[in-house]
Amino acid sequence: MPSYQFPVGAAQIALFVRAAGGTDVDVFDPELAGPPTFVQSGAQFDPEWPFRPRPGRPWLGSGRQATGDPAAGDGSILHAEQHFEYFRPVRPGMVLTVTTEPGQTWVKRSRSGGELHFAEQRTEYRDEEGRLVVAARAVSVTPISEVTPAPATAPEEVQR
Repeated sequence: MPSYQFPVGAAQIALFVRAAGGTDVDVFDPELAGPPTFVQSGAQFDPEWPFRPRPGRPWLGSGRQATGDPAAGDGSILHAEQHFEYFRPVRPGMVLTVTTEPGQTWVKRSRSGGELHFAEQRTEYRDEEGRLVVAARAVSVTPISEVTPAPATAPEEVQR
């Protein structure tokens, strides 16, 4: 399982809180802790994060020339759910080791007759001593349109 380091800073927590509509944060508060979804911002430190622009490579983000996500086929990959289990608060000064692995996958029929392909990812955030700080679980869904078979055509009449 590949992993990366996520250095947690007080300014990062403050920016995250403000971006989410929170009030000012005292970055000098020794009890300052990241809010529940803060660990998601650690993706910025993942060298393989697909939404980071890279010169000379197609970009999955938005913009004039965004390429989209080729894994989604003709549909879209949608965020379905997110769960966080905290074992300790995330505090400035921590350096978290982040490891993500695939979880379960399953398929359901959609109301429109197509399929919904679900995929789970499990991510662990561990401190410098290897202790689990946060366990996260994300589920995405890719809708697959119903494939309509071509209508059968009658054989041409033979003229005699």
